[in-house]
Amino acid sequence: MTRPESRLPGRPDERAASRSPAPGGCADPLLGLVLVLAESVLGALPVLVVAATTLWPPHGPSRGFVDTWGPTLVLAALAVVPAGLAVALLRHRWHWAGGAQVLVAVALCAAALTSAVRERPDPWRDHDPARTVAPSPAWDSPPCRSGGDNDECARSGG
Repeated sequence: MTRPESRLPGRPDERAASRSPAPGGCADPLLGLVLVLAESVLGALPVLVVAATTLWPPHGPSRGFVDTWGPTLVLAALAVVPAGLAVALLRHRWHWAGGAQVLVAVALCAAALTSAVRERPDPWRDHDPARTVAPSPAWDSPPCRSGGDNDECARSGG
């Protein structure tokens, strides 16, 4: 009687190379979904802490380093985790889970860049009331003919 392996064409090394070590069935997309949900839950805590300390600091509103760059740094640090997981998953042929991690990492990087751009003051449109200068009057009054100061001319009407 012959063994079933002998009926397959090719040598044993070729048969082993043709088998894909990639997960089959729904394990790959399911792992991607579980990882995205776990990152959402675990990543929400640092984001909420930074948002709370930035929006409601105990010492009043300030624009220090942490208040300005805190959200950007937290989002960038959180983007490292899914990026590393994406590399590991894609190298082990977990395409769906790795692709989901790539999307999460790209979304976090985009949020970090948006936060960095939003926090920087625009020099052309700075609406800070402390820095605004009162516009100069469009009409210059005629000089005072009586030789007095401007208050005297204003009282006399000319």
